[in-house]
Amino acid sequence: MQHERVSENVYWFQSEVYAQVTAGAITGTQWAVVIDTLALPEETLQMRQYIEENLGMPVRYVINTHYHADHTWGNCFFPGATVLSHSLCRKAMFEKAIPALETTKQNNPAFNKSKIVLPQLTFSQGTMTLRVGKKNLILMSTPGHSADGISVLIEEDRVLFAGDAFMPLPYVVDGDIDVMSEVIKQIGKMGLENIVQGHGDIVLRGEIETSVKENLAYLACIRKAVKSASKKKNPEDALSLVDIESCGKSRVYLGGLGEDLHRRNLKSLYIKSLREGISESTVEETEEKISSDDII
Repeated sequence: MQHERVSENVYWFQSEVYAQVTAGAITGTQWAVVIDTLALPEETLQMRQYIEENLGMPVRYVINTHYHADHTWGNCFFPGATVLSHSLCRKAMFEKAIPALETTKQNNPAFNKSKIVLPQLTFSQGTMTLRVGKKNLILMSTPGHSADGISVLIEEDRVLFAGDAFMPLPYVVDGDIDVMSEVIKQIGKMGLENIVQGHGDIVLRGEIETSVKENLAYLACIRKAVKSASKKKNPEDALSLVDIESCGKSRVYLGGLGEDLHRRNLKSLYIKSLREGISESTVEETEEKISSDDII
């Protein structure tokens, strides 16, 4: 696990094991707030140890930016903390995370002590505000990567913990590409000092404009590629020729997962285009074929 001080009383953590997933901590005078947990129990426990021993703070609140396992399954390692999220995050965790963890435990003993802790405080409209020492944390809805996505703005420092609404490679398989594009535009207009991405390194102030443009260009590229491929005799063959570099991104992103996530983006958009234009049976056949290739 890597860690870094972002600004006064604001800290960043990054997994060295899985997809450069990130988390954060903000300390007050007597307690701390954690934003997301890391993918593996071992790293989440390391983060907790650092906050308690090095920063000298117990964790009172955990904020989940969205329901995905690599951001929430570590809630249980902060006993006594109150978990905050969007209401859709709690719903998705109840419906999806509980059975998913049980399946994972059968294959990976590292998760044997894990359990799903659902958010106790949620919001569905507007914003939620939390005061931590001298810092004002504003929780706001930022869907696109997933419908339940939120970001956390440290108002005084203009630091945004964006969750997966902002990543080195936008990922829309569980979300909506049009919504994500709008959210990225909004983030670019917020006058931020730093963006803490849900995966990857911190985006500094001088890099934000370029990162926003690159992410929007990537989404436009894959949208155009799927539209073009859909008109071909063999759409899937056409999509296989659309590599990540041709869309302005690198395959080495996110611990080497970039190319795979890019392929999943293309396949997901293609399936969604099928749903809009042809029969459900054809969509199901395509989904089965993609699933058998471990694409989605």
